[in-house]
Amino acid sequence: MLQKSKKKKSKKSIFITFLLIVAITFFVCKYVVIPENSNILKEEYGNNNLPNLSSKTIPKPSVSISSDKLRSSSAILIRLDDYAILMQKNSEDRIYPASLTKIMTAIVAIENLPDLKEEIKLTDSTFQGLYEADASMAGFQPGERVRAIDLLYGAILPSGAECCVGLAERIAGSERNFAEMMNQKAKKLGMNNTHFENSTGLHDENHYTTVKDLSVLLSYALQNELFREIFTSSRHSTRPTNIHPDGITYYSTLFEKLKFKNQNIINGEILGGKTGYTDNAGLCLASLAKVGKHEYILITAGAKGNQHSEQYNVTDAIAVYNGIYE
Repeated sequence: MLQKSKKKKSKKSIFITFLLIVAITFFVCKYVVIPENSNILKEEYGNNNLPNLSSKTIPKPSVSISSDKLRSSSAILIRLDDYAILMQKNSEDRIYPASLTKIMTAIVAIENLPDLKEEIKLTDSTFQGLYEADASMAGFQPGERVRAIDLLYGAILPSGAECCVGLAERIAGSERNFAEMMNQKAKKLGMNNTHFENSTGLHDENHYTTVKDLSVLLSYALQNELFREIFTSSRHSTRPTNIHPDGITYYSTLFEKLKFKNQNIINGEILGGKTGYTDNAGLCLASLAKVGKHEYILITAGAKGNQHSEQYNVTDAIAVYNGIYE
């Protein structure tokens, strides 16, 4: 009887071991084995912030241009349908984001503004240090009362620094407090190599990110209908204000550069974007394009030149999007 009992226990142990092996194999196949140019990890988008992905496998397009041919020192190209990384170059190297910072400023503001039609007064403190730093401006003046929605467009299209600070002061009481909200959002999205010191992107040694983190941010922000509308607009006219009775019309810096160069992409179009530049950051660009049936985002940073030289951030984007073959 004792021998039979031992045999039964032995068979039971073998069966349990087999089940454990099957379970471990399933876990490894599901979470560890990933293909080349794998998707960005879902955790980097903050739990349920990703839209539902189709179970249908989308054929991976080829990208004919090598990342080594880009003028930008860092770059990442992502297909929005499935968040597949199709090209990357130094994507986890620390960079200064310059005005690409305003992507985070805009989405945090959108998510925390109680009333988009509310008039926000821009005070003298709003403009403190901006002119001295040669920050890009939308054209508003101290004492001007501007609708929140107009400040949002002003932050993205002409890259108005006064719009960013005005929004920050209204929402958080100070730009410093608003920067903390930006950092909290970055942490929630899994942007673990990012830290913000301000809402404008003016240079600070402790204000940094990576193009991979920025791709996480832009992918998330584009899910917001208002952000996408602003990001893809070529121009915007504000309502009359107490200082500008006819309002102000401003234009997207990216679309103005594309129009000046008279360049577009084959089999598609650039839908929107945000340019950036400081001496330390170089020429930067976060853009959205549609090529064939799919949408792509490209983040580039660190291209040499300045606002008066050849715009290598824009020419890099055109080259990459033209190199996509679905």
